[in-house]
Amino acid sequence: MVVIQNSINDLSIDVQNLTDILQQVIADLGVGASELLIRIVDIAEIQHLNKAYRNKDKPTNVLSFPSDLPKEIDEAILGDVVICSAVVKAEAQMQHKTFEHHLMHIAVHGALHLLGYDHIEEEEAEAMEALEIKILHGLKICNPYE
Repeated sequence: MVVIQNSINDLSIDVQNLTDILQQVIADLGVGASELLIRIVDIAEIQHLNKAYRNKDKPTNVLSFPSDLPKEIDEAILGDVVICSAVVKAEAQMQHKTFEHHLMHIAVHGALHLLGYDHIEEEEAEAMEALEIKILHGLKICNPYE
């Protein structure tokens, strides 16, 4: 189950479409029944979180927080993906992409982090990017890395 919290009431986000697509992506990746929270926030909140959890005092487009429930608690909770729509809008404009397509890419990117994908090492980055491209292609969204 995907839950979208649009805490800033950004009306440019099609919450139902984002929910439906992310639920399909999770199912296609074979995750099964699990819970994912997507939280849409403003610049101040994402900057605060980025500073608190990554020691980077600047806004970012997305942060992922994996569930930290002990294994003994049998709940399939992936975690939280926090997205700053203002940053995503600015990036989309600079990169000549639609906001909706860039938002979908950022949401997929954040969800993949919760599934264990990362881009710290070059080999990991290539694998993660390839999966992102494949998922987005299925959504009729162009390769975001071109």
